[in-house]
Amino acid sequence: MTSETPETATASGPATASSPSGHRLRWNKVPEVTVYFWVIKVLCTTVGETAADMLNEKLGLGLTGVSLLMSVVLAVVLVVQFRTAAYRPGVYWLAVALISIVGTLISDNLTDNMGVPLTTSTTVFAVVLAIVFTVWYRRERTLSIHSIDSLSRESFYWLAVLFTFALGTAAGDLVAERMDLGYWLSAVLFALAIAAIAVARFTLDLNAVWSFWIAYVLTRPLGASVGDYLSQPTGDGGLGLGTVVTSVVFLAVILGLVAYLTVTRKDVIERERLGERAA
Repeated sequence: MTSETPETATASGPATASSPSGHRLRWNKVPEVTVYFWVIKVLCTTVGETAADMLNEKLGLGLTGVSLLMSVVLAVVLVVQFRTAAYRPGVYWLAVALISIVGTLISDNLTDNMGVPLTTSTTVFAVVLAIVFTVWYRRERTLSIHSIDSLSRESFYWLAVLFTFALGTAAGDLVAERMDLGYWLSAVLFALAIAAIAVARFTLDLNAVWSFWIAYVLTRPLGASVGDYLSQPTGDGGLGLGTVVTSVVFLAVILGLVAYLTVTRKDVIERERLGERAA
């Protein structure tokens, strides 16, 4: 899925200094949507699933204790992310990986500790995400990731990302529970759904912004299904690699890709490159 074009990025033209968001940063704070973006995103969602299980098993803090600990770590990383003046691959993708873990833990807490049915949590997360998008658009007149260049827009962006992960976790668990497909077939199902969105985008001219966010939600259950398939015991339909091995392998791949992007800057949005040349 390619990134949104400037023409579809906003309903009222490009952001200006007089926008209600106030001061604009010189650079965009998120990466260009390339193949690297989607690969790392799926890897992060896989790590979110397996690392959440691993931490819950190994730390002995209980699901609630692990959730609080990881929420604090996420808050610290987000503070660093907000304080950066431009997109930094290491900080950005660390925040995404941690949000994946926290989003998984939020959904698991509601289901396992509070007994909230998956139908209810999926519905609630969908409604909350819709509210975030509505308020974001009413304030900024755009949901495009090509213009995450102010404190307000970045705040809405990360809030939306958090609830896409929580929604994707709950929806993925709901599908797996209701349809009883198993991990591998569930992964195939969600991959096909993402492919259908891509086809609709490029052949039916589905709105670029909405196709991006729909695919963003769907990558969460896709990555979780892959993670469960690799890590869960063979008796439960997995390959039995375990949460530790699966998490370490995927984290190593993520680190390699992020290091590559840090050096090559292949995922820096073009207007940033133009600004650097003009500086």
